[in-house]
Amino acid sequence: MKSGEASRTAEYNALFRALESARAPHRRLIEDRLARHFLRPPFRGLAGLLCAAGLGGAIARFIDYYQPGVRPSVVARTRLIDDHLRAALDQGIAQVVILGAGFDTRAYRLAGMERAAVFEVDHPNTGAVKQARIRAALGAPPAHVRYVAVDFSRDSLPEALARAGFDPARRCFFIWEGVSNYLSETAVDAMLRFLGRAPAGSRVVFTYVHRDILDRPQRFAGGARLHRRLKRLEERLTFGLDPADTPRYLAERGLRLIEDVGSVDYRARLLGARSRLLRGHEFYRVALAEVGAAEAANPRAA
Repeated sequence: MKSGEASRTAEYNALFRALESARAPHRRLIEDRLARHFLRPPFRGLAGLLCAAGLGGAIARFIDYYQPGVRPSVVARTRLIDDHLRAALDQGIAQVVILGAGFDTRAYRLAGMERAAVFEVDHPNTGAVKQARIRAALGAPPAHVRYVAVDFSRDSLPEALARAGFDPARRCFFIWEGVSNYLSETAVDAMLRFLGRAPAGSRVVFTYVHRDILDRPQRFAGGARLHRRLKRLEERLTFGLDPADTPRYLAERGLRLIEDVGSVDYRARLLGARSRLLRGHEFYRVALAEVGAAEAANPRAA
């Protein structure tokens, strides 16, 4: 990410959510009316006009041709994480920390989030853009949202959260979406160990990539093309895990794996018949884990 800019991938993900929101109510997985506000003004206006004219599907098809699998995988993973978060809120968790929040809008669009204290953690550059767009769209952020600016090369996450009012003694739901694959092994290890020290019963949902995409991208449809695109954006993939090792890796860091599902399977779960012809992005995964419980004998994996 260049100095003074928000993450370009965060903007692309907002576009994918905006396109999904323009679908018919009975067909869309998510409704995110704020997503378009995170697009740069010329792009925002064009996307809005095309969606209003019923051409959002044409944009989606062009994106899917250019980068197979990415858009539906992002939309489906967004819905999957939404569902995990709703379940946590139903179970009484009243603190939510969104790590690397980017242009995440769950704090503003999901029913019940107003009952929780939501901490959006991100690099100051992306956070500043996010807050400006939220003010433009809503006038002011909701009272339950706290913005936490952290430069991980200099700042302490626990200290920054404490200053924002986070209570480390209370259970929490942590979301770490679309981040680990851009970090070093050391940084991922440190974050997961931090999460593993949260109060028992806290939960973590995070995304990661199959480690083979790092050095064998040709194994996955569209993998080599994705590498080239991320290189241009200066947002290269740097970390991955072998799914077979993930339960042990998490257990060593205080986390019990509950579910680990790959994009092929979570697309099938959420998109149904629409997923049958999808190719690409097969290396992407979503894992759900819990803090402070004995290691599960049979975590759900797909």
